[in-house]
Amino acid sequence: MIMYTIKLTKEESEELNTIINRGKHSSLAFRAAYILLNCDKGEYSRDTGITNSDISRILKIGPRTIDRIKKKFIEGGLDAVLQRRKSDQNFTKKMDGDLEAKLVTLCCGEPPEGFSRWSLRLLADKLVELNYVDSISHVSVRRALKKTNLSLGK
Repeated sequence: MIMYTIKLTKEESEELNTIINRGKHSSLAFRAAYILLNCDKGEYSRDTGITNSDISRILKIGPRTIDRIKKKFIEGGLDAVLQRRKSDQNFTKKMDGDLEAKLVTLCCGEPPEGFSRWSLRLLADKLVELNYVDSISHVSVRRALKKTNLSLGK
């Protein structure tokens, strides 16, 4: 395991002290500030001889968390440690206005043979069967119907 040595500049040390002493900041920023200030081995540190196990015991976090914050600081700098990174996931909606209109039309029509009314799963299966979408869950159908204030019970 790689051991990272933190050496803060005077400006970084002052910024971390400012985060701890005043202002509204996220708990992530507070935690990172406390960890970095206590791990600092630079010339501007208050070298108190605190070990990682002492920090983890006092802050009630795991030693691995301390190692991750140190690594993130060394690789990305102070901003990378103090702020959450943006998610890389791309969320695309399957249900657009055209598909919602087709769903409402289908829901207002007669239910399939052998059923007294439409269920969410029946509607989802019918949308796939009619090749409106490749796949869709009954939860997405429920959200779309809830948005239109359309009840399956009527």
